[in-house]
Amino acid sequence: MKYKVWAIVFIITISLSAQDAIPFGKEVKEIVQRNDSLWNPSEETLVFTGSSSIRFWKDLQKRFPEKQVLNAGFGGSQAKDLLHHLNDLVLRYQPTKVFIYEGDNDIFEKKRPKTILETTEKIIERLLVDHPNREIILISAKPSLSRWSLRRRYKRLNKKMAKYAAKKSHVAFVDVWNPMLDKRKVKEDIFIEDGLHMNEKGYDIWYNTLKDFVD
Repeated sequence: MKYKVWAIVFIITISLSAQDAIPFGKEVKEIVQRNDSLWNPSEETLVFTGSSSIRFWKDLQKRFPEKQVLNAGFGGSQAKDLLHHLNDLVLRYQPTKVFIYEGDNDIFEKKRPKTILETTEKIIERLLVDHPNREIILISAKPSLSRWSLRRRYKRLNKKMAKYAAKKSHVAFVDVWNPMLDKRKVKEDIFIEDGLHMNEKGYDIWYNTLKDFVD
């Protein structure tokens, strides 16, 4: 009897440890709980997802009041993480449009642009399986003060993503890179102290660049 009890405890412990070991598992669970409480299935839904530049866009719904917009951004994520959590973060809400911002952290973690694009293609394939007419908007990697030394790699990634989107139906590419530049340098007054994440001025640029794709 004692053996059975200990075996059950062991199995439960291993199961909980496995759940905790899933990258972003806890954060994704919290995002799902929040979005479930906001989501109205009878209304058309738009989902913005990706890394912290999406996560910190706190006034997304206020920016687009005529649409039902869910923020499914999770900070520090890479394309592979979005692919892993795609069902929970995006597909469960049956969105008609999905805005994706991934690649920023991938490049920082020395991922090759080709590898990032391959993962992005898998994400898009999954998104189109049950909804072939779903619109997918790829947001380009942004320039930033803290990662300016990697600008050439970011520009290569953006070029690959733009080229891919141009050949794919229902996929669009939005360039936020150039609007965030002042001539050939990144604007300095659009970031918070860390030089990576944007302030309200930065999000004003994103809003003006993306609003036509939302509407």
